[in-house]
Amino acid sequence: FLGFSAGLPFMLVFTTLSAWLRELGIDRTTIGMLSWVGLAYTLKFFWAPVVDRLRLPVLGRFLGRRRSWMLLAQIGIAIGLVNIAHTTPVDHLGALAGFALLVAFSSATQDIAIDAWRIEAAPQPMQGVMAAAYQLGYRIAIMVASAGALWIAADHGFSAAYIAMAAMVGIGIVTTLLIPEPEPRAPTSAMAQEQRVIAW
Repeated sequence: FLGFSAGLPFMLVFTTLSAWLRELGIDRTTIGMLSWVGLAYTLKFFWAPVVDRLRLPVLGRFLGRRRSWMLLAQIGIAIGLVNIAHTTPVDHLGALAGFALLVAFSSATQDIAIDAWRIEAAPQPMQGVMAAAYQLGYRIAIMVASAGALWIAADHGFSAAYIAMAAMVGIGIVTTLLIPEPEPRAPTSAMAQEQRVIAW
């Protein structure tokens, strides 16, 4: 289910969004420029250390470090998708790009938190199984967010499709609330090196 939650936003800021803009007659150059929001996935290593080490003030107390970041990211994804659904691309292209960036940034942050949770939640022999289950959910989400969203859009319009996809973010939110927070399992040597960096 976490793999599904991670894969769902990916196509919604790329292929599906491009199909919507193309249908509205927006030129290919503009659509190509909007694909730059995908840099959030490439550059997530810049804020990954913050997500890895920082405990969120309120959510962190109730959910723990990993799940609090997951929930915050999922809320960001849902808000971004709902706003995309209610934005008229032709008249408010800048706002649409901003909401797409919010979805991409939140999705990349969710990826960081899910990967950290997955590594800490299972012992080493189970990591292969965890990765396989994650990939299965991810691939299903890609099909839902591309073919499924386009199928909904064909009958009810792209706004309805994006609302439906925002509702499906609930799968990840429910999963985040139900799973246990893992115990941190950072190696002692890594912690010692980190303390030296912090001191410096």
